[in-house]
Amino acid sequence: MNFYDLIQTAVDDTLGKSLPAFAPEMALCATIVALLLARMMSRARGGWAFGLALIGSLAALGLAAPWPLGGLGGAVGADPHAATPIFTGMLVHDPFSVYVRSVLLLFSVLFVLMTRISGVPADEDATEFFVLTLGATLGMCLMAAANHMLIVFLGVEMASVPSYGLAGMLKTRRASSEAALKFAVFGGATAGVMLYGISLLAGALGSLHLPTMSAQLAGIVYDGMGVERGLVLVLGGLMLAVGLAFKLSAVPFQFWAPDVFEGATAEVGAFLSVASKAAALALLARVCLAFAAVESARVFITGLLVLISAATCLFGNLAAYGQSNIKRLLAYSTIAHAGYMMMAMAAATALAGTQKADASWAVAAMTFYIVVYLFMNLGAFAAAAFLRNATGSEQIDDYAGLVRRSPGVVVCFAIILFSLVGLPPLAGFSGKFAVFAALYRADLLGLLAVGVLNTVLSLFYYVRIVRIMVLAPEPANRPAPSVPLASPSGLYCLAIAVALGVLFVWWGPLEWAQTASAPLFPCPPFCHR
Repeated sequence: MNFYDLIQTAVDDTLGKSLPAFAPEMALCATIVALLLARMMSRARGGWAFGLALIGSLAALGLAAPWPLGGLGGAVGADPHAATPIFTGMLVHDPFSVYVRSVLLLFSVLFVLMTRISGVPADEDATEFFVLTLGATLGMCLMAAANHMLIVFLGVEMASVPSYGLAGMLKTRRASSEAALKFAVFGGATAGVMLYGISLLAGALGSLHLPTMSAQLAGIVYDGMGVERGLVLVLGGLMLAVGLAFKLSAVPFQFWAPDVFEGATAEVGAFLSVASKAAALALLARVCLAFAAVESARVFITGLLVLISAATCLFGNLAAYGQSNIKRLLAYSTIAHAGYMMMAMAAATALAGTQKADASWAVAAMTFYIVVYLFMNLGAFAAAAFLRNATGSEQIDDYAGLVRRSPGVVVCFAIILFSLVGLPPLAGFSGKFAVFAALYRADLLGLLAVGVLNTVLSLFYYVRIVRIMVLAPEPANRPAPSVPLASPSGLYCLAIAVALGVLFVWWGPLEWAQTASAPLFPCPPFCHR
């Protein structure tokens, strides 16, 4: 094959296979360009920026979502359940990437609507705000489809750098600027560590392509590796884990989250807590399962995930006690929920070597929990934003007596909080039940006990918020704020609460997640080893 044939093959592959699969990301890029061009013409302010961001997010969701929803394979590849490499293997188009990308873009649509209702960002900052959020979403979509370490790093940084700007959007507030600075410093440091770890893995395995790295690792283990190479591989893996743990705000890299969430707006907190976690977990699944076919790597990864997930869950729930600021409390809650989802990933890794069907179920449980978590955390931060507008405060004590003036919103907020605990008949119970079932199948009974214990611990600080809204007397100096259920804010909270009830009885997303997770467990050519 001569040079011309190579170029022609690459062009045909790109136009015929890669670009159609990349259409949602291209829609996001087009929306970002449209926002910037409209701003140059002094149009993209307030309503214009919101309209463009909403249309772009809806267009990307329409291109990404599988129609019908059961057809998760999309239009790429002869086998709808197979993983299809695109862009010369840098990305992979499979049901898992389609599912996660659809979840991210659904969140983008709901998030844009929430910002319009809450009034943040201000009109003069709207263009920059939506450019940053859509740019970060683009990076997260790359994380979900990464098949090469270069895309892993590029996706993480594309998701992280815009987030630093979002944390500092309130330029007149010192706390917001401090949050952005802390976020950027910690993020830059972990990015450097992660990149160095990737370079060590590439040097030891001779490739940056995830499937090839897995095959090389299997060959090295089978043929026997020296102590020096083993240490390099372990060190590289731990450094790579640093970057992923930072995105997940997992222990011991959770220290940035409370300060950043408190300093940023509640709207930015919603974006960081949901979208970043979903993309990071999808990337964690790809990286861990790529190496889980090798027994020694599987044991190492499983042990690391068990330790980190248990510590993350316990720290998040214990630190949430005594918090007086709603955003700071939700930041610790976010840390705890990252631990629950990592528990499912630990179960999937433990089962990946011998029981692929159960491992696929564990990944499906994690992915379903992401969907439930989307509605729970988005609803919690939305309620915090709407109540901030009504009370002028983000202190939990200022919610006192809210039920006397806004009973509908209090009921919706209570439903969201009880779902975060994991109480039936709400979607949070379904999500945790799926995760705990995966732990039981993996025989990780100790981790299962930790998860159940943390669920009980979380009940108390969530119920405290409800108690203040319902039982505490109204402040003497002012009446409780009124947030009518018939208002846009009230209807938004009602829609989230209804969704959490529906997801308790309708497990369609879990069934789709099972279909989506199947391509993550092919039998590799070296599985006999």
